[in-house]
Amino acid sequence: MSEMLLFSPLAIRGLELRNRIVVPPMHQYSAVKGFPTDWHVMNAGKFAAGGAGLVVVESTKVERRGCGTLGDLGIWDDVFVEPLKRLVKFIKQQSSLAGIQLGHSGRKARARRPWEGDGPLQRTAEIEDWDAWAPVAPSALAHSEKWPVPKALDRQEVKDVVQAWGSAARRAHEAGFDVLELHGAHGYLVHQFLSERSNQRTDEYGGSELNRMRFITEITEAVRTHWPDDKPLFVRLSVEDNAGWGPGQSARLAKILKPKGVDVIDCSSGGITDQAPILGKEIRYSYQVPLAEYVRRNADIMTMAVGLIIHGDQAEQILREGHADLIAVGREILNNPNWPMDAALKLGIEGPFRNVPPQFGYWLGTRAKRGFGTQPSTWQSGLKDTGKVS
Repeated sequence: MSEMLLFSPLAIRGLELRNRIVVPPMHQYSAVKGFPTDWHVMNAGKFAAGGAGLVVVESTKVERRGCGTLGDLGIWDDVFVEPLKRLVKFIKQQSSLAGIQLGHSGRKARARRPWEGDGPLQRTAEIEDWDAWAPVAPSALAHSEKWPVPKALDRQEVKDVVQAWGSAARRAHEAGFDVLELHGAHGYLVHQFLSERSNQRTDEYGGSELNRMRFITEITEAVRTHWPDDKPLFVRLSVEDNAGWGPGQSARLAKILKPKGVDVIDCSSGGITDQAPILGKEIRYSYQVPLAEYVRRNADIMTMAVGLIIHGDQAEQILREGHADLIAVGREILNNPNWPMDAALKLGIEGPFRNVPPQFGYWLGTRAKRGFGTQPSTWQSGLKDTGKVS
């Protein structure tokens, strides 16, 4: 077989990923008043050291009131730039590209952390700015019966939020990030504007499909004003939800966003309601990959595939069959931060340790030259040879 696509470089604008493996943004809920901590350096650093081509820092909020829960990262003020530089520096020292996702939770703000149970937070003395942290949305419609009714943004406030995204992009560039992703999925603010279920506005930001796309379109324009032309821009979409938004709409949106400077659509699903689109269907490996393939084919844009991508040969097949251009490995890389190295070994890549630092690669390579660690287990037969196993 020719060179594995998973480990081939990919050029996007002025940058080149050393391979097609991406660590997607995964919330850590470990920030202190929006600032990153040692946890973030450790978390992002281990993925970069594990050999991923791109490591994307979790959804970082463009407004304080856009924080989803306690511990969200922030980028709504210039004071966040210097602390974020530390994250960027460490990721790049491992020869990975550093990405960041910009987000705003909208009506899903002020929520409990996942392991504390789904639903809104309760007011406590610990949260000093409770009133300032008020959920907002395109319309005064609650996420569900157990969630509070958000404040509907007026027209000027919508414009202000758009500019907050632009300012956040400037700060991300100043911090040194290589790749920017706009979070337009999972029922958060951008997705709320896209969905007829959550957007019942009667101005230019509501009503028709094109009007509901206006918010993310203006965000993209504002972001590109501050984000250099030679740096890639991704958008994460819930390509399918169960509230009236689907692959057709996503492809049409991607066609609008591409000439405005978007390079990759990160294809996920769900979030406008508590009922995920996949429920009632067979949950299987690569279950969201068809969404990436649809958008790629119908919008002529690069896509990133996500969703139960666990094995190296599985990821390679997705690329080789033309379903996506990048592979996001999330929960499985939590289980195995050295997933890229493991996949290289299992796929028989020449120089499987070349994407990891020499502190790992030299010693593992030395062991491999002796025939250990790269072949099926033979340890029991070795013990028999020594006479220690009867």
